[in-house]
Amino acid sequence: MRPGHTMGVALGVQDGFRACGVALEGWVQGMWGGSGGAQGGSRAVGWPWGHRMRPGHVEWAPGVVLGVRVGSWAGGWLLAHRVGSGHLGSSRGKVAAGPVGALGRRGVGVGGGGLGQEPLGSHSAVLGAQDFLGQAFVALGEVIGSQRGRLERALTGVPGKRCGTILLLAEELSNCRDIVTMQLCANKLDKKDFFGKSDPFLVFYRSNEDGTFTICHKTEVVKNTLNPVWQPFTIPVRALCNGDYDRTVKIDVYDWDRDGSHDFIGEFATSYRELSRAQSQFTVYEVLNPRKKCKKKKYVNSGTVTLLSFSVESEFTFVDYIRGGTQLNFTVAIDFTASNGMPSQPTSLHYASPYQLSAYALALKAVGEIIQDYDSDKLFPAYGFGAKLPPDGKISHQFPLNNNVDNPSCAGIEGVLESYLQSLRTVQLYGPTNFAPVINQVAGAAAQVTDGSQYHVLLIITDGVISDMLQTKEAIVTASALPMSIIIVGVGPAEFEAMEELDGDEVRVSSRGRYAERDIVQVTPAPSPVPPQARDAEPLADLRSRRVVPTGLQTSFPQSLCHFGITWMTRETRC
Repeated sequence: MRPGHTMGVALGVQDGFRACGVALEGWVQGMWGGSGGAQGGSRAVGWPWGHRMRPGHVEWAPGVVLGVRVGSWAGGWLLAHRVGSGHLGSSRGKVAAGPVGALGRRGVGVGGGGLGQEPLGSHSAVLGAQDFLGQAFVALGEVIGSQRGRLERALTGVPGKRCGTILLLAEELSNCRDIVTMQLCANKLDKKDFFGKSDPFLVFYRSNEDGTFTICHKTEVVKNTLNPVWQPFTIPVRALCNGDYDRTVKIDVYDWDRDGSHDFIGEFATSYRELSRAQSQFTVYEVLNPRKKCKKKKYVNSGTVTLLSFSVESEFTFVDYIRGGTQLNFTVAIDFTASNGMPSQPTSLHYASPYQLSAYALALKAVGEIIQDYDSDKLFPAYGFGAKLPPDGKISHQFPLNNNVDNPSCAGIEGVLESYLQSLRTVQLYGPTNFAPVINQVAGAAAQVTDGSQYHVLLIITDGVISDMLQTKEAIVTASALPMSIIIVGVGPAEFEAMEELDGDEVRVSSRGRYAERDIVQVTPAPSPVPPQARDAEPLADLRSRRVVPTGLQTSFPQSLCHFGITWMTRETRC
């Protein structure tokens, strides 16, 4: 073929059979013969590059159409961003395989979809967007008790298919709490791309006790350069060398390829101790490729990597701050809106009988008994929202449950429970479901002391969809700069998907162009209802005295609390 021509391209012609042709428009370059074609005497186009193909084939393909022959059939692999009708592919740059295969001895060869991998650094938290490869179930004791801490298990889960094996390595972590922040750059790396330079990235390996290496970090890809400067990154010392400062840290340099077959540029080795000595000076490492070094007598290196900066900070746990004198202050807010139903009706979420706690009382008791373990004075300010108050029927979204505006604190969770039941008998359930007023109330208290000696946690128990979403987002963004966190517990059968928007695990909450400084909201399901046999057998007094904790809440709440607290304390320490 000649550049500038438009013609049909035969893919994988074998033994005189005619292959299906694909017309390429625009610039096409091809190399005939065995250099890129199918093996065994086939006369195929090896590497045609094209800008556009006809509708129904490929709408835009900056990738490669490659004719290959495997066994007795030929298949086409297509690298493209967008694949037209009749083809299989992905919009994320995966290797897509579709009916562009050639006619071989047994007809048209069609490759399977889903080949390749996403580019390095494109992470998706949606499990359904990933390809399932297999699964294995092991007990922790099996891994620890295995010989040399190595356990290999076969992966299962795909019927009729061998899924491979997974190797688990166990090593006791050191008590080192240091965190390293470093930045590196490279100079004069090898050129690996045909139509460009290289797309370099670094892979860090921690050496294990058995001499093997485990990936502990990957940098981002810097496109089309031989002199990349990577962004600073942070990694725990335990992940880098498990606290052993002289343990080898191996670093590989790769050229990123879209299909996942990244090209090896070279490698070098160092240690934490050697890296830490370079805090006051630039340290340069030679990147060596062992294969090139053996083949070429005049080979020097494949470039150099320079350590630009290296700093170490100690990481403290939330427990360390509590032991150091930080006081925790918990506030409770309960939903008194009419959507909960009349408290006198058995269908109401506020309904209580001599043998059954209400859904709210159960949630309050379950979460509260965990909360009070972290509070030193056991005095909890408790509010209600969404009710009409006597005597004038004024709607309030932050009324004290004990009816004491000057001192809304209740003595222990039992005190909060008693005040809650008393309020049910005096207020009228109404609406709407507004969170912003009570969030601003607690934020005001948190703003008074910001030196790290006080930390506030607001527990909101509610039954459904929030009414003041915009105002609540604004309140959360403002509160994210203060020493406070918010735990939202949902009760009842209503949909709580909208409230997940407030949980900034994936996307940080924003309002009017401002983003929350940190994630301070955790949405958690309500505790499971008391079993019928327990309701029938135990009077209310016994249920109140029994410690009822929903499955998973014992660990999820402390973990969330510690996560939120440490993000604030760390922020204060670094400021």
